[in-house]
Amino acid sequence: MRYDVVIIGSGFGGLACGCQLARTGKRILILERQAQPGGCLQSYRRKGISFDTGLHYIGGLGDGQPLNELFCQLGLLHLPWQRLDANGFDQVTIGGQTFCFAEGYTAFVDQMSAYFPHERQALQTYVEMLQATALPENRAQLIDTNAYQWLCDTFHDPLLINVLGGTALKMELRRESLPLFTFAHGQNSYIQSSWRLRGDGNLLVQALVDNLRSQGGNLVCNAEVESLSVEDGRIVAACCQNGTAYEADTFISDVHPALTFDWIKTPGVVKPLFRRRIQTLENTFGMFTVSLVLKAQALPYFNHNKFVYEEPRVWEQPAMDRVMVSCRIPDNGTYTRQVDLLTPMMWEQCRQWLGTSVGHRGNDYKAMKAEWAAQCIRLAERVIPGLSEMVEDCYTSTPLTWHDYTLTPDGSAYGIRKDCRQSMMTLLSPSTPVPNLFLTGQSLMLHGLEGVAMTAVDTLQKMTNANHL
Repeated sequence: MRYDVVIIGSGFGGLACGCQLARTGKRILILERQAQPGGCLQSYRRKGISFDTGLHYIGGLGDGQPLNELFCQLGLLHLPWQRLDANGFDQVTIGGQTFCFAEGYTAFVDQMSAYFPHERQALQTYVEMLQATALPENRAQLIDTNAYQWLCDTFHDPLLINVLGGTALKMELRRESLPLFTFAHGQNSYIQSSWRLRGDGNLLVQALVDNLRSQGGNLVCNAEVESLSVEDGRIVAACCQNGTAYEADTFISDVHPALTFDWIKTPGVVKPLFRRRIQTLENTFGMFTVSLVLKAQALPYFNHNKFVYEEPRVWEQPAMDRVMVSCRIPDNGTYTRQVDLLTPMMWEQCRQWLGTSVGHRGNDYKAMKAEWAAQCIRLAERVIPGLSEMVEDCYTSTPLTWHDYTLTPDGSAYGIRKDCRQSMMTLLSPSTPVPNLFLTGQSLMLHGLEGVAMTAVDTLQKMTNANHL
């Protein structure tokens, strides 16, 4: 069977594109190399308990907010979403002081001004900047503006600059290069409203797959693409390792751009200069994750996220001195059984085990993970005293785990690193030099669920403009 569109990769971007295209009556096929779909959204099970990989909370799901309309179209609003605490959906602890982030622009300014009364006017300027990110005419300026420098120019108190960046373990804070556009989008929707899924990420994945199939689309797992066949300068088929070739008129890759262009073996289709540019782009750091199973009735559920820093050096190179603490909503009762701890981890810290397989990396690797897990727990105990005594089971992952399961170069958590000094080079278009090949996913414009959703919409718009829809 020949398809209208073949999508490679079943992360949120690929699934969102597939569902939206299927709505229009297109014949859609999504190819996934793993045994289950979902990419960074998928969950895994240990001893009958499910654990999330990349989904911990989302922002902007309320009426009229960024994700609401798209989630309605994708059939995701009916899922059991729980709104986080309005007076403190995120709590940042730096040293011994905790700062709560309130939901809503006015409440955010009022609450943060209680900590920093001398910065009220600057905080109002800050939320006005966040609101301006939704306007397309502001995009270029925000992309070319350095986030850290903008904050330094706007605020006088260095502690406040650290606090505002303190919830940003969901992005890579690089003071020399992070675009204000990236920083603002990573903050804005959460201040509008923050939500946690009652259950695991596979609920969201299954809803998307059901949506796709109900509209005639199809998904094939264990279908790892190894090349893209080219005729007359256009992609004609995605060829998988199992020998099957899937033909289509148009192709979308929800896979890292460097891997995507590696699949094109035919000389002359992609210019060497373009190929080198994509291959040499830097990737963001990865994450070390500690998934804890707690003893029964040891820790009451808390309806917010905790961000803990040893020192007020949020914008400096991370060095096992910070952790995000995320709590799973209990199935019943008031006590949680699961807590996730996340901290940045550089590729260099696990590169030496590249080439080994999951479960067979050796004792040195196990020792390294145990050391990192212990440090994460020690940091988390600043806000959850006695956490180490509550632990029943502990599972860990590194950027190497991420690399092996998603093929993401360098085990990157957020894809290609965006750089305000080289915005034309590091923010990629969904369009490619191959006329019927398009890109989507976190490496293009923005990461995170909202960012990937925006990118998927941009991908479909570019396809429409190119007369591929």
